Amino acid sequence: MVVCGIDPGTGRTGWGIVRMESFKGKQKLTSVAYGCIETSKDDDMGKRLIHIQKGVRDVFRSFPIDCVAIERLFFGANSTTAMSVGQARGVILFTAATFKLPIFEYQGLTVKLAVTGYGRAKKREIQEHVQRILELKELPRPDDAADGLAIAMTHFIKVEHFEI
Repeated sequence: MVVCGIDPGTGRTGWGIVRMESFKGKQKLTSVAYGCIETSKDDDMGKRLIHIQKGVRDVFRSFPIDCVAIERLFFGANSTTAMSVGQARGVILFTAATFKLPIFEYQGLTVKLAVTGYGRAKKREIQEHVQRILELKELPRPDDAADGLAIAMTHFIKVEHFEI
């Protein structure tokens, strides 16, 4: 199974593709690819959303993905940021639907808890855990891409019952 995890944002949308495979009789998670779709703060929102849609579409076309796992929004103190991230999420969800990909949503707290064992983990801790679990040679950067990988990993932990 191959999962594309997405950390939505209007400035940066992080993505990571994780595959579960058998290795010497044990299940193992491996990173297929990861990256970040970046938009310019100087562009209007419409242009930024088009750029995100094209970037996500290119990822979906480039890899054999079975489903999409995306971060669910938590509406905290900054509702302006939440609304713009919601717009990016909408574009991503629409794109996934056009590819007929099943969509699973996970809150940030759930992702942190699943990957690090601690619901209040910092960005660096998530990057380090992702690097260790996926046996990456380097820390995945930027942190938005590491979050995309973590979201994909969370799907395996929650739905496929993969144990870290």
